[in-house]
Amino acid sequence: MKAIFWVPSTFGIAAISAAGLVAAPNRPPVAAKAANVAPVVVELFQSQGCSSCPPANANLNAIADRPDLIPLSFGVTYWDQLGWKDTFARPQFTARQWEYARSAGRSQVATPQIVVNGGRQTIVGSNRQQLEAAIGSARHSGGPSITLSGNRIAVGSASGVKPSTVWVVRYDPRSNNVPIRAGENGGRTLPHRNIVRQLDDVGTWSGSAANFTLPPNPNPIFRTAVLVQSGKGGMIVAATRL
Repeated sequence: MKAIFWVPSTFGIAAISAAGLVAAPNRPPVAAKAANVAPVVVELFQSQGCSSCPPANANLNAIADRPDLIPLSFGVTYWDQLGWKDTFARPQFTARQWEYARSAGRSQVATPQIVVNGGRQTIVGSNRQQLEAAIGSARHSGGPSITLSGNRIAVGSASGVKPSTVWVVRYDPRSNNVPIRAGENGGRTLPHRNIVRQLDDVGTWSGSAANFTLPPNPNPIFRTAVLVQSGKGGMIVAATRL
């Protein structure tokens, strides 16, 4: 049974969904079938203070190393007033989730929520089979090429595209075990992977080949992903990671 909880936030009302965890079939990860098939970007919006988030967080952790994906964990802030302040959350990440909601015509945001390749496709994320199905249906090819060299990002040309934001994402790939000392998950230690620590808008790509500057990496442990996204809350048309 799924439970729905309503939580006030400074950004609006958050709908919190809880669903049971379903184990995935025992099979190896699916690799991209061709070089021009972009990795699928899987964005989890979650909070350490949300009792419904650990199963979705565990599912993201399980796919963190897959080469055909860019799994990212964004900590949001609207649970912070309920007894535990998320140690990785930033208002910028909450604002990103709201960009997705507004782009899709939704008046609410939810945790846990997974957005697959941007745009309208969202799932709770607690069901592993549903997550795998969403990843499979989101694969696409034909986007612009992305080349990283030194501090230079080169995005190739493509036709029929809308102006797109070029994002640089820095995330921590390590397993971080976080002791939760208060709130709904008080007393638990929750493992986190691919935690987003920095999100930079480095410019707009409009379809013609263009170059952008890669910001300095604040920590050599962090990995880098580059996303080319229609608008700020639309489809991700191209992505790569170092």
